[in-house]
Amino acid sequence: MSNASATRPTRRGILAAGGALGLGAVLAACGDDDGGGSGGSGEGTGAAKSGPWSFKDDRGTSVKLDRVPTGIVAFTGVAAALFDYGVQVEGVFGPTTTKDGKPDVQAGDLDVDKVTVLGNEWGKLNVEKYASLSPELLVTTTFDDAGTLWSVPEESKDKVAKLAPSVAISVFDRQLTQPLQRMWELAESLGADMKAKKVTDAKAAFDKAAARLRAAAKARPEIRVLAGSASADLFYVSGTNLSVDLEYFKALGVNFVEPSEDAKKATGGWFENLSWENVDKYPADVIIMDDRASTIQPADITEGTWKKLPAVKAGQVIARSPEPILSYDKCTPLLDNLAEAIENAKKVG
Repeated sequence: MSNASATRPTRRGILAAGGALGLGAVLAACGDDDGGGSGGSGEGTGAAKSGPWSFKDDRGTSVKLDRVPTGIVAFTGVAAALFDYGVQVEGVFGPTTTKDGKPDVQAGDLDVDKVTVLGNEWGKLNVEKYASLSPELLVTTTFDDAGTLWSVPEESKDKVAKLAPSVAISVFDRQLTQPLQRMWELAESLGADMKAKKVTDAKAAFDKAAARLRAAAKARPEIRVLAGSASADLFYVSGTNLSVDLEYFKALGVNFVEPSEDAKKATGGWFENLSWENVDKYPADVIIMDDRASTIQPADITEGTWKKLPAVKAGQVIARSPEPILSYDKCTPLLDNLAEAIENAKKVG
């Protein structure tokens, strides 16, 4: 493919990508020596700005501060979720702006001009710039059961850890509703008004969209959906296990194409690598494609084998967000778009 360049991900990079379906330019896996395992219900408590604050994250780590933190630095997608609940961060790291200066898809509605960007791609975080903000709290996600802090560079994780405590919301091997609830709890602990009409309306819209997707999947069980991602050399087909969005969609009844278990072993169970010559290995009626800037988007794929796929020829390709912004407002369209695609799909695969 001549319109983009990419490298094949290492196994560590694949795991760091958290089911990212083979990022073409993924960096080495990040980590946090203090991770204590994933899961756990956790609980957060907030008080007045001058009162004590604590939050138990999905690593089982409890952070306790003398007051509700305001000097927050977060992974871009996490900052976007907190912003939807009215919580503003000071700095972000991760894909924030595109080459033309516009907000990256992972920035959501975040005003990128009002935050300090500490690194504008995955795995980049300028430690000196981070320290200059006098951070009180770092917030990100974790895509593994070791509690690895998403997008915190391996080489500087210890320095980062000394500057401020961290909170991690797990998006590993669970359904989307769980991290959505955890982000809700975190935002509430940080002073967000969770009874605001905008917030309650967004939650109601999400529930309605979930019911719609369940109904669409039940009415059209014959429609097969494939989750894919494109790089210059390879096409990646994701299995539903491990990824929060796909696990949830499957629980709602969506009929997904599942790569063989043997094929997924080389990627830690996330997905199967296919050459572009073999991109037609799995018949599908609808294809949902990784929407991140680090991957090649459907309109830019020049491979003839891709263009010959029945779902592509039928125009039954939509976007997927493997790293969903964990607010109800941003996750609702993911449900509605997939429901609409299934409702209107022709059986072509």
